[in-house]
Order: sequence, then C-alpha cells, then structure tokens
Amino acid sequence: MDTVNMLASVAAAAVRISTPYLLCCLAGLYSERSGIVDIGLEGKMLAGAFAAAVTAATFGSAWLGLAAAVLTSVGFSLLHGVASIRYRGNQVVSGVAINMLALGLTAFIGNVWYGQGGRTPDLSGAARFQPVDLPGAQAVLGVPVVGQIYSDVLSGHSILVYFAFACVPLTAWVLYKTRFGLRLRAVGENPQAVDTAGISVSWLRYRAVLVCGVLTGVAGAYLSTADSAAFVSNMTGGRGYMGLAALIFAKWRPWPALGACLLFGLLDAISIRIGEGLVVPGIGQVPSELISSLPYILTVLMLAGFVGAANPPRAAGMPYLKER
Repeated sequence: MDTVNMLASVAAAAVRISTPYLLCCLAGLYSERSGIVDIGLEGKMLAGAFAAAVTAATFGSAWLGLAAAVLTSVGFSLLHGVASIRYRGNQVVSGVAINMLALGLTAFIGNVWYGQGGRTPDLSGAARFQPVDLPGAQAVLGVPVVGQIYSDVLSGHSILVYFAFACVPLTAWVLYKTRFGLRLRAVGENPQAVDTAGISVSWLRYRAVLVCGVLTGVAGAYLSTADSAAFVSNMTGGRGYMGLAALIFAKWRPWPALGACLLFGLLDAISIRIGEGLVVPGIGQVPSELISSLPYILTVLMLAGFVGAANPPRAAGMPYLKER
C-alpha cells in the first residue's frame, strides 16, 4: 500500500472511530450547558448499544434497533434528570450510579438471555447499518488526492456517522442562533436570571437531558449495529469518559469539540495501524501497550490543564431551588 492509500485508510478509520466520541461530547455539551453535569454518558451509551443489538437481532431491523437505543438512553437520561432536577440530588453520584447500573444490567440480562457471557447474537444484513457511498464516489476514485479523499475518507461510512458530523453545525446553530440555545446557555450560567424572566428552569434542563439521551442512544446504536455486529459486555470501553474529556478540551463549544474528537479518533486509528510495528531509532521497538494508550495519555494531559483554563458553565452541577 502506498503512502497516500495508507494515509487515506488512517483518516477514514479516524472518522469512524471518532463518531461515538463526538456524539457523547455533543450530548454532554447540551446537558452541561443547561447546568446538569452528566458523568453517566458511558452508561447511557452502553445501555443504548445493548438495546439496539437485542432489538436488531430480534426483528432484523437496524432502524428498530436505533429506536430502541434512543428510547432506552432517554429513559436513563430522565432518571438522571429526575434525580438532579426534581430531587436536587448530587449529579456526579447520579451519573456514577447510572454507569454502574447499565454495566451490571447489560451483562446480566445479556448472559441470561443468550448464555454467551453477555454477548448478543451476531447481526447481518438489514440488522446492521451498512456503509453508504456518497454520490459520485466511484466516478472520482481515480482522481489523485481529491478523489481519494472523497471516495476513501468521506464516503463509505454508515448513515450514523454522517448524522454525528451533521450534528456539529446543527448544535452550533441551535446554541447561538435560536431562542432555545440562548436560554440554554443562560440557564447554565445564571438560572436565577432565567427564572426571574418567567422561564421554567426545570423544563429547560429536562429538554437538555432529553437531547443528551437521544445523542447517547445514537452513539450506542452505532457501536453495536454499525461499527460492530453485536453487543459485547462493556463494549463502550470508556468512550463516554473520553467524550467528556473532549468536551472540557473544547471548552463546551461545538466546533472545537469536533476537532478534539477527531484528534482522539486519529490517535486511536494510528495506534491500531502501528500496532507493534513502531521502531524508534536509538530506542528500539515501542511496546504496543504504550501506543494503544496514546489517546488516554492525551486525555490525562488535557484534564491536567495543559490546554489552559477550561471554565465550565457557572451553574454546572448546582441544583436550582426556585425562590419564593
């Protein structure tokens, strides 16, 4: 494989791998912009992946699996919303509880139903989201560079990948150009002012956690019915936490979030591509474990503050008690 083909292969893998990071990051953006900290992205995505795989295997439809994933994830989001908004509970504790609940339930129910250690049956045909060729992808395949970028990097992904990337400009438009976005940003900064204006703080926050549930459900469905062909126990592998790290790196803004998630995806793709084959002059062969941990090392560096100060919305994590 020549250099151009190899770079195109790595870039395509980066786009594919960054998709669940991006969906989780945007989900957290909506939630935290409203003032609700959501550590439970990982659990909601995991529950969504399980629901999607079970439904798709039962009915042979990836779209029904997607619907089941969204409904399941929204249910977990509402659970977090009720605990955080209605009962003003600790949002971090609620999120951790959702992660533990999803991890235990998916492994237990999956093992009881299918007896394969938590794995669901393999999916094929209409039970999976198939790659989509963009218009003219085959026609421009022979064009140097531009044709390869269009055909090999941008084309050939599942429709959920295109949905995830379309959510970035949509989120930017919603946040900065719509009344809902203006109120969402305001309630995350100063809920008292929003309440004084006669706007329901609780209803705004519930809508934010519902959007969060939809996006994490799509992320879960992508993992089990598009990127993979089944659900396996704990298949999210920390992607929800990585999405949160990308959110902090992006300082709660949609376009920088896209860049952070693509960076994570690129590091993952490079680590998979290199494997055990990286030899550094003067050092020798680099252990594959070190290469695989590059995205996590970058996450730690980000969270340690090497990207500069990242100030969250001022009301994030603070329950709001309506003044009488």
